[in-house]
Order: sequence, then C-alpha cells, then structure tokens
Amino acid sequence: MSPQIPTTPNSVARQTLPPDEPRPASNGSATLRLELAVHDPETVAELEAFAAGRDREDFALKALRIGVLALRQARGQLDGETVRREGDRLLGLLQVRLEDHTKVVHDRVSHTLKDYFDPQSGRFQDRVERLVKKDGELEQVLRRQLGQDDSELSRTLSRHFGDDSELLKWLNPDQSQGLLGALRGVLDEQLLSQRDHVLKQFSLDNKEGALFRFIAELTERQGNLTEDLQTRIDEVVKQFSLDEENSALSRLVANVERAQRTITNEFSLDQDTSALSRLKKMLENTNATIESHLSLDEETSALARLKRELLALMEGQRKTNQVFQEEIKLSLQEMIVRKKEAGKSTRHGLEFEEEVIQLLVLESQKTGDLAEATGSSTGRIKNCKVGDAVITLGPDTVAPGGRIVMEAKEKAGYQLTEAVEELAKARDNRDAQVGLFVFSRRTAPAGLEPLFRRGMDVFVIWDLDDESSDLYLRTGLTLARALVVQQQKQNEAQTADVVAMEIAILDIEKQINSLDEMIGWTKTIEGHSGKILNKLDSVRKAIEKQVATLKEKTAELKGA
Repeated sequence: MSPQIPTTPNSVARQTLPPDEPRPASNGSATLRLELAVHDPETVAELEAFAAGRDREDFALKALRIGVLALRQARGQLDGETVRREGDRLLGLLQVRLEDHTKVVHDRVSHTLKDYFDPQSGRFQDRVERLVKKDGELEQVLRRQLGQDDSELSRTLSRHFGDDSELLKWLNPDQSQGLLGALRGVLDEQLLSQRDHVLKQFSLDNKEGALFRFIAELTERQGNLTEDLQTRIDEVVKQFSLDEENSALSRLVANVERAQRTITNEFSLDQDTSALSRLKKMLENTNATIESHLSLDEETSALARLKRELLALMEGQRKTNQVFQEEIKLSLQEMIVRKKEAGKSTRHGLEFEEEVIQLLVLESQKTGDLAEATGSSTGRIKNCKVGDAVITLGPDTVAPGGRIVMEAKEKAGYQLTEAVEELAKARDNRDAQVGLFVFSRRTAPAGLEPLFRRGMDVFVIWDLDDESSDLYLRTGLTLARALVVQQQKQNEAQTADVVAMEIAILDIEKQINSLDEMIGWTKTIEGHSGKILNKLDSVRKAIEKQVATLKEKTAELKGA
C-alpha cells in the first residue's frame, strides 16, 4: 500500500509499510507492520519534502528509529549515589591536599632544624664536633695553651722552672754558679775568714791577738793561769768544729741543708704537697671541668643542657603544628556546617540562579551570542516576570536573533511537570523558540537524567559546587542553540544536516547515560578507581566530540 500524504497543513498523513518489503528488526524478530496517521504539521511538512515511495519510507523509518532511541535513552537514570560519592571523593581529595600541605610545612621546618641540629649531619653538631673532636679547634687551643710539649704554659714553666731555667740553675747543688754553690762559697769564704781571724786572735804567735794579749794581761795581773785558759780555748774551738753536733757551726750547716731540702721538695712532682704538684692538680681539674661541660654523657654539662633545650623547642613546635592541624579540621567542619545551613536558606536559591546566569553569559560570549538576566523585568505577558534569562543568538549564527529562555530552580519538591509548564510560559512570555531549564542537583526530582530534551525544551541538572557538572550545562546550551537552528531550517540539504544533529544529540544523551555503568564500579572503588577514571575520560571526550559535531553542523548551515 502506497503512502497517502495530504497537502493541506491540517490534513492527516497515513503511512503504511509495504508487507512485501520486510525490514529485519534490530533484535532479529519478525517484521512489524504499522499504519500511522500523522497529524503534526511539522512532521507532515518534513514527509512532504520527500518524494512518495521508497525515499519517504526510508526517511520515516529513520525518524521513527531516532524517536525510539530518544525515548529509550529518556528512561535511563543516573545513580544519585555515584554523585554523592564523587562529592565525598572531592572532599577527601581536599583533605588529603591539606594534609599534604601540613606535611610539607612540617617537613620544611624539620629539614631546617635537622640542617642545624641533626646529630649526624647538622651544622651545629658539625661545629661542636670541630670544637670537641680529637685534634679539634678546642683541643688545639688547649694544646697550644696547656699542652705538654709546645704549649704556652709548658714553655712558661720550662722557662721558669725547667732544667735550663735560672731558678733550677740557682737551686742545683751541682752548679757552681747556683744558689747553694754561692751560699757554700760565701759560707766557706766567711768561715775561712772568720777562722783565720779567730785563729789569729787565739794564736800565741800573733802578739796582737786577743789570746796573746789576754794571757799577757792574766800573766801580768794574776800569774800563771795557763791551764785554765787552755780549757776555755778548747771550748771556744768546739763551737766552730763540725765534729760537734751542737756546735754553732754544725747548727748553721744543718739550717742551710734543711732550707735546701725544703726548696727541692716544693719543686718536686714526687711530693703530693709540693707547690709544683698542687699546680699540676689544679691544671688537671680545670681540664676535667672543661671536658665535663662539653660532654653529652654528663647530664649537667652545658652541651647536655643545650641538647635538652633544643629537644624541648622541637617538641613545642610539634605540638604547635598539631594544634594548627586541629584548628584546620575545625575550620573545615565549620565551613561544611555553614555550607549546609546556607543550602537551606532562601538566599542560596538566588545565588544558584545568579551563578547559572553568569556561566551562561560567559559561554554565550564565546559563541558571539548575547545573554541577559530578565528575572526582574516583565515580558510580553502583562505583569509576568517568568523567564530568568534570555540568550539571543548573534548575527553571525545560522539563526540570528533566535531566542532561548532559561529558568533556574533550586527549590525542594519542585517537580518536572511544574518545570515543563513554567518553561512553556517562559517561552511565551519572552518570545523564545527554545527553553532551557536548570535544576539544582540538591533539589532535583529523583530519577531525572543530568541532561535530556523534551520537544523544544532542554532540561539540565547542575551542581553549583561541582565544576564537573558544568559540562552538562554547556552541552544543554549547545543543544538549545541547535534546536533554534533546526526550527529555522529552509531547504533539504539543511534537513540532512539537522538529522546529523539529531543523531549527535542522541549520542550525547547515550554517553551521559553510560555513566550508569559506573554504579557497580563504585561499590569497589579502590579496585576500580582506574577503570572509573578511564570511563569518565572516554565519556567526556565522546560528549565533547558530539558537541563539536553540533557546532560544525551549525556552521555548515550558516554557510548554506
């Protein structure tokens, strides 16, 4: 049966598929015979554009297939749990980056402190080691000042008390020019002098001597006292004899020897109480005190106290960093609470509308269109302000002056039917050919796809806080522009391009709905994270490719 298409706009077009030309179904079932009565003027006009017969039947079958695919895609759903989990993943990523920043700050402080105070490679430890190590700077200073061989102290002591010193030369009994030698010489000289003098005084040969005069006087005065005088002379001689222990000369020699022994003992290291031994002990005590203050083994040493103070300083820094981390966590929690409270307020809905308009203004500038907010002004209908924004296609497009009206809602309980009615009223009020309705993800009705089309209206679900959802809004704006171009097509060549545009739109919807495959993957997010990222990337590239196709076809329509 050949198709019969009335020529008047209000006529009914009837299309019957010939039974003698069966076309296999996609699922391998038997051919289904349909007899269709077409009442839609636009559809009738499209069918009349083809010659009756096989061309018109092929076009009708293609249009029917596109419609079936569109309806099938419209029944798909995007798992809300996937969106929530992606939001949680972004919050977790923010937390990880904050923790990484805290770790970087901690590592930098630790690295700086380690650079100065590390026990193995720190600059302070290196400086201390250079001071206290064997042959170090401190040891070299002490060796130069207090060493045994070539120090200032050793040279000073050697110069004043050494074997070649003037003191020991004077105190050395073997030195003829020493103190003892000088004393002995003086004593010998004096003793000899005194002895000669005394002997002369007591010599009878010396007529001037005391003894001769004394004897002469005694003889003269008292007679013969020779025997008694000899006795007295013998006593005097005994006082100057070394053979007598109690003689004056023996006592003088004993005193000199005792003084010599005292001087020798004071400059001997064999005597613990000698002056030189006490000086040695004093130097050893000073050296031990210095070593104890520069040792980490002594708890009371200056170096040990410095180490404890540095450790206390590092511990305080660690506690300060920990308190800072806690404050960051509290601040994040407060931000989340404030965000939730703001989401419940009326102002948040106005902010949502303003952000949608701002994004549409930016996207329209890229394509040469004009987007303006109209929510505060009335439209064609008296006292009616329905229609939040209007996008007017630019003069360089295929459909210059074409208008798209946009409505944005973030209102709990707002249903799709209400959105359809409000968008129809907005198209009428703003004299627009196509409507674009933007739901907020937090208040969108359950079961809606993030992007779908209903006649001349495009519906998008957008999240103010998720930049990844901007792709849906950009794609929705591109679809709306394509619908404006489609409505103003003029010739058959343009019709073929519009069919390609329809296929591109359906493929975009298919790619968006393929996100359902990730529902199962998110249940084992750790094992399939790479698969999810790859799938998201492929879906995004496919959507961008189809959007580019729409733009290309729009440009071709413009050239035609």
